[in-house]
This record gives sequence, C-alpha cells and structure tokens, in this order.
Amino acid sequence: MSQPSPWDALEPLALSSAPLPEYGHGSLADLLPTLAAGLGVPGMTPAITELTPADRVCVFLVDGLGWELLRAHPDEAPFLNSLLGTSRGGTGRPLTAGYPATTATSLGSVGTGLPPGAHGLPGYTVRDPDTGGLMNQLRWQPWTPPHAWQPYPTVFELADRAGVHAAQVSSPHFQSTPLTKVALSGGTFVGSLAGEERMDLAAQQLAAGDRSLVYTYYAELDGAGHRYGIGSDTWRGQLMYVDRLAQRLAEQLPPRSALYVTADHGMIDIPFDEEHRIDFDEDWELRAGVSLLGGEGRARHVYAVPGAANDVLTCWREVLGDRFWIASRDEAIQAGWFGPHVDERVYPRIGDVVAAAYDDVLITASDREPKESLMVGNHGSMTPAEQLVPLLEVRS
Repeated sequence: MSQPSPWDALEPLALSSAPLPEYGHGSLADLLPTLAAGLGVPGMTPAITELTPADRVCVFLVDGLGWELLRAHPDEAPFLNSLLGTSRGGTGRPLTAGYPATTATSLGSVGTGLPPGAHGLPGYTVRDPDTGGLMNQLRWQPWTPPHAWQPYPTVFELADRAGVHAAQVSSPHFQSTPLTKVALSGGTFVGSLAGEERMDLAAQQLAAGDRSLVYTYYAELDGAGHRYGIGSDTWRGQLMYVDRLAQRLAEQLPPRSALYVTADHGMIDIPFDEEHRIDFDEDWELRAGVSLLGGEGRARHVYAVPGAANDVLTCWREVLGDRFWIASRDEAIQAGWFGPHVDERVYPRIGDVVAAAYDDVLITASDREPKESLMVGNHGSMTPAEQLVPLLEVRS
C-alpha cells in the first residue's frame, strides 16, 4: 500500500496544512544536480535517489505541463501518458515545483539546482531592496545587474567546467535575456524558432559529447493556458503538439541517453466573477497599510508601509484566511515555503505578508496589472494542480 501523501487531503487556514515542496529530495531544484552527479560533475549531489545515471541526459521542460493536467488528457497526449509510470525513476510519482509555482522561480531552481530562498527569484514580481520598487523577474524589468541579483553558478556552467558537453536549445529570443544568464547559461546555446527543429537539434547536441547535459524548452502551452484557459481547444491543440514533439525527440535519442520531460508548474482556470477574482485595486481593506503588491494572483507578496506589517497581516487573514494560506515573512520562511534556508540578500525581497491561494481564487489588480488580471489560466500556489509536475523518462 502506498504511503499517504500531504497532497491527498488539503485543509485550509492553518499554515501547517500547506503541503511543502519536496526540497532536497523531490523538487525541481534537485533535478539537475542529480543528473550532473551522474555525469561526474564535482560538488553535485544525487538528491532524487530514484534516478539512474546516464552518459547523455536531456531535460525537455514544457512550460505549464502540470502533472494533473497531463493525467486528465490522455487522448490529447497519448505518448506522454504512456510514460506516466516512468515518472521519477519508475515510481510513477511527480516532482514538486517549489514555491511559488511560477516560471521565473522554477527556471531559477532548475538551472541553479537551488531552492528559491537561495537563488533569490522568489516570485513573479518582488521588491528590490535597493530601489524600493517592484522587480519583474520574468521580464527583468526594470533592468538589474543579473549576477548581483543571482550570484550562484548554474549547473550548466559547472558541467561545462567539468568537461561535460552542456547545451541549451531554445528560442533565439531567450539567448541573451537576463533570466537565461542567471538561470540557464553555460556551454552552448542553440537557437531555433520551430519546435520540430528544436527537438532535432537537442538530439544532435546529445550526441555531440561522450557526456552530455542538454536542456530544451517549449513555452506556448503555458501561453495558451493563460490566454484561453486549459479548457480551450487552443490549449488542447498545444498539448497535442507537445506530445508529438516529445515523441519526436524520444525517437532520436543517441545511445546511452536518458530523456526527462518535466514542467515548471501546472495551471488552473479561474472564473471571471467577483467571488473568484478579488480586485485589490477596488478593495480598501486589502489596500490599507500596503505600499506595494507583488507576486501574482495566486501567490502574492504584500509589502507594508513601515510599522503596518502586523495590521496588514491581521486584515488579510480576516478577509482572505478561509481561501488563502496567509503568513508573515518570517512564518513563511520558518515553514520552509522558499526552501530550508533563505539567503540574507533574498530576505527583504519576500513580502511582509505572503498569500498563497488554497481555493480557486485570485487577487487581481485591475489598475496595476491590467494584462495579468485578464488571464484565464493561472498558477503560483501550493495546490497539487499548480505544484505537481511530471518527470517522464525515456532511455536508449
């Protein structure tokens, strides 16, 4: 009989009921260190003990391909669903993304092999302590010196130094972005717009070394979910395309290779009504004492004016406490939401109050975030739909 999981029965309100990401043994931050350790890269720890080393390893990260979404769509993704039993080394279990379950944070965790509290990208937007303003860590706006913001080397850099052929195959647009520099740089970058060509190039890069570590990425599934929702024909069409891409890559693996298909987060659709979308810009109670609203709809960083942090915490718990896990900065850190340790430079980037959605609800900001407030599909919190991601395996 399988062991009960904290994801099986969630209880709202109490912070202790929030199911923590499996930092240290089953999170996205543990993936590349485990694979790199199998390739002989010094200093890397095989934290995901279920995985078997391979000489050539490729990670195909599909933005937004949550575990629950994949299992719910066997007709659209027959190839990927046929691999569900291989997830996490044949255990058939998923990984956890880390908190918050959002792209910038997850890519930081994947590329550095560190949890958010260490790499320092703990949300979609967070306060920059040097300027006092919000920093968008996905778009890197306003521009901030990348390696001052995230100083740790990436796993790709460490692998490259150790003589492993390291390569990233992605859209040319991502080659020089600051997020790529701090999270995924190191070795060779190969750019291609076409998904099929990207799969072909990833296979070629795998074969280019006796020991290879290759990463490739597909973003459009996530974009379709945000714009049209996971119930849309557009999203399902994107999933069908992803399935074909994964199969195309799997069929081209060179000898002694392992392919891992994973994701940065899942997604849920949120209805467009006042019950499910709470507009911060129209709610005087939630605005009281708040100087900045960061994060995103399901994973908010709330920054209080000096001296008001306790009042803001009390108010947010009274207004939202039955639908969100509401924690102070120190409570969230002590609970391990951002990992076992938070670096000193990262501490003030985290909100005075941190709000993680339990229910199917958003905190929108129609004036401050007009585009984000119109998104159908959303993610960020610690629910299974957002946190759990596959780790599907194909070996040659």
